[in-house]
Amino acid sequence: MVFFMLGQDREWARALSQAITNLRDEARACFLCGNITTSEICGVCGDPRRDSSKICVVETQEDCVAMEQAGVYDGLYHVLGGRCSPLEDQEVPRESLERLKSRIAGHSVKEVILALSPRIEGDMTAYAVQDALSGFGENSAFRQPLKLSRLSYGLPVGGSIGYADRMTLHVALESRREMDEES
Repeated sequence: MVFFMLGQDREWARALSQAITNLRDEARACFLCGNITTSEICGVCGDPRRDSSKICVVETQEDCVAMEQAGVYDGLYHVLGGRCSPLEDQEVPRESLERLKSRIAGHSVKEVILALSPRIEGDMTAYAVQDALSGFGENSAFRQPLKLSRLSYGLPVGGSIGYADRMTLHVALESRREMDEES
C-alpha cells in the first residue's frame, strides 16, 4: 500500500488525507442502533422497507457491515458495542442493553436474533442479552411473546468434513435438522 501511495501525485495524497480527516470528523454511531453513519440515523434504521419486527444483535459495527454485505437479512440491527470477556475485563455496556430493551418495548418487535461469535465470549454475551431480556414477553405492555434466537453453528458451505475441527463437527451434529421433502 505504501508503494502504491508513493506512486500517486501530491493532489491524490492530499485528497486521501482530506477524506480520512472527513471520515474521522463525520462518522458516528447511529442514535437508534449503534451502526456507523454520517447522519443522526443510519440508512438501515431510516429505511421504511426494513422489517421492524426483527432486530439482529451484533457485537460490533463491523459485524453489522458484514451482515449487510451478505445481503441475507432484511430487519433492523442493534450493535452492542462490547462483549462479555472476563479475561479481558469486558462486559456488555449496560446502556446498550437498556437501549435494546427500549427499542423492543417501543416497537412491535417479535424476534431478537443474536448474531454473536461462535466462541466462549459469544456464548457469554448471548447469556447476558438473554438475561437482560428475560421476562420481557410477560410485560402486559408487550402484547406477544418475544422470540429470542441465535445463529446456527457448524460446517461452512463448501467446506470439507475432513478439515473441520472436533468442536465444529460436534456443534454441526448437535445443530442438525430433520430433512423433509422441501429440504
